[in-house]
Amino acid sequence: MVKNNIVITLLGSGGGVGKAVLALLERVNQDVHAPLHKELTSSKIHCVDVKLQNHDEISAYYPQLANQLVLHQIDLQDVNKFKHHLIQTSTTLVIDASWADTLNMLECCNELAVAYVNTAIENAEVDELNELEGFTLIERYVRLKEHKSKYAELQAIIGSGMNPGVVQWMAISLMQEQPDKMPLACYIVETDNSFYADRTLLKPKTIYSTWSPECYLDEAILNYPMFVSRHRALFLYDPVYAQTFFVRLGEQSFEGCLMPHEEVLSLGERYPFEIGFLYKVNEVTTSILHQHLENSDELWDWNHQLLDPRDAELEGSDLVGVLLVYEDHERYLYNVMHNKEIYDSYGTNATYFQVACGIYGGVCSLLLEAVPKGVHWVDELADAELNAYGNYVSYFMKPFVRGTNAGTDGLLLQRMRVWE
Repeated sequence: MVKNNIVITLLGSGGGVGKAVLALLERVNQDVHAPLHKELTSSKIHCVDVKLQNHDEISAYYPQLANQLVLHQIDLQDVNKFKHHLIQTSTTLVIDASWADTLNMLECCNELAVAYVNTAIENAEVDELNELEGFTLIERYVRLKEHKSKYAELQAIIGSGMNPGVVQWMAISLMQEQPDKMPLACYIVETDNSFYADRTLLKPKTIYSTWSPECYLDEAILNYPMFVSRHRALFLYDPVYAQTFFVRLGEQSFEGCLMPHEEVLSLGERYPFEIGFLYKVNEVTTSILHQHLENSDELWDWNHQLLDPRDAELEGSDLVGVLLVYEDHERYLYNVMHNKEIYDSYGTNATYFQVACGIYGGVCSLLLEAVPKGVHWVDELADAELNAYGNYVSYFMKPFVRGTNAGTDGLLLQRMRVWE
């Protein structure tokens, strides 16, 4: 159902995801055919960040949205202040692109029946418990699962970025094309070779990532490799970068690392087959991780650098998709975006724009579809809602490439190569 007088609060508006979301909404404002265009043009967007933001600077990047933006400096650890903000602004939808505690944000939105969408689960208590080292991602997931049923007064979509988010829709839509065949495995796959075009910018003792380097390291060195089979999470008690796994998507191929991820757990609750996330990043960062298998903790003390095209030109692309494994063949579906093209059009990198497309799919679903009350992962949406989500995502996310591999490279352990 279309909701009039939309008031959006964007949390973390000064970060990479927040900026990408604003860039995409800027384009929606200009495109009369884009889903949510009519509703957005009359909306108000409150930009919340822990840091002071400059309205003139933001207006220069998003001139079409400038008159609709209101800037706020709020520390989201102050839950009462956040709740007061929601009431005072009559917010109807929260887009959470921040590091705020997800359960706290849901609690506030549920109390006030404010719709909510985010890209990942954050939990401050989990991050502070040293005894959970190696298992922080699954612990965040479990804690959300334990509380989900409490939030019955709001409409919420959790994990609606690229992955988690768009990849769940990709996996289910690809399976629906062969409804009579159950795959042996589903692998979320990503190869991101983004880096500075000018390699002289490379600095010593620096970790580079196209998204939050701290969050990347959380998955790359703090957690154990994880996959799900028969609804059970299974762990390899080796560093993530101690082994790689072969992926083939037609003429594309790469070796990615097995990393813990939210969509693996969510899809793993629904399906019995093997599910994992295989991720390859730029060669510079990969080499650093390989060289520090035995002393990876020191990487937390290095400089952490976001690969931002506003700082310097980026080359390369980010390919994200799914690979379904059957007994005698494999099917794949992926999206690939190139940094130069995305920066020229949206002023961000390919990775963040893919995430923004997932958020856009979630926002449109919440505001234009009959999403029932409660907290939902993307793969938990009803068929009609899931199809609509895919249509919204596909409006800006182009192209999608699909195809078939004759034969198969097998399950995870058959694809594994120990790094030497």
